[in-house]
Amino acid sequence: MGDTKPRHTENTAMKKLLSIVLVLTMSIFVAACAGRSVQEGVAVEDRNNTGESGSGSGSGSDSSTSGLNSGDATGTGLGSGDGTNNNGSLTGVGEDDPLSKRTIYFEYDSSTLTAESRAVVEAHAAFVAANPGLSLTLEGHADERGTREYNLALGESRAKSVERLMQALGVQSVATQTISYGEERPVSLGEGEETWSLNRRVEILYGN
Repeated sequence: MGDTKPRHTENTAMKKLLSIVLVLTMSIFVAACAGRSVQEGVAVEDRNNTGESGSGSGSGSDSSTSGLNSGDATGTGLGSGDGTNNNGSLTGVGEDDPLSKRTIYFEYDSSTLTAESRAVVEAHAAFVAANPGLSLTLEGHADERGTREYNLALGESRAKSVERLMQALGVQSVATQTISYGEERPVSLGEGEETWSLNRRVEILYGN
């Protein structure tokens, strides 16, 4: 009977020690789980950020490439690398700019440039002279009246008239070439002065 109390005290102390150990073990386990969750969350966030960054970079690259393909590296819309669109005209110029006009019209049976036509030719000549890498083709045309041979010669005379003025204004001879289609490529069909006047022309086309 005398040693009953000490054993009870020992059991109580043991239970308290086990409780403390259990609490510490649970705390360590919870802390470890929490740490792992935080690390996983950071990893997921990093992956998301990396994905967003990659997507943004890809989009920027596409935009840059698109800008180079359809854009304007020199302010003239270098669609084909030489200051022109695929149809042989300059881009990036306003409607009121003489450079926006590429057709030179002539009077009946004439290859003489009018004052209005000279202004257009002078604008293109200045542009080509300032951009030595550019080249252009001068296409001469005539209306349907006259023989085929005569109209081919007249178209050539009109193209040469434009070329001579450009060269006088500083355009190198290697930058221009002339060709005549005579009456073969009308832009307006039918008869009458309104139709014929549209076909008596020289077209300025950039690029060979």
